Amino acid sequence: MSDDKSKSQGQDRQRINVHEDYELRDWAKSLNTTPERLKEAVQAVGDRAEKVREYLSHDKPNR
Repeated sequence: MSDDKSKSQGQDRQRINVHEDYELRDWAKSLNTTPERLKEAVQAVGDRAEKVREYLSHDKPNR
């Protein structure tokens, strides 16, 4: 399935495509991380945003 930029909701918003510069930039900003770290997270747990958020949450110190 292609990345349809005209669709702003649905399944496409639950996946992170690190091969599209605008998505990589936007997701990195949204998740408060670097594009490089985001790519690493996607490689480790897949492209599901929920799994990537969980993976990146382990980077933050517990308070």
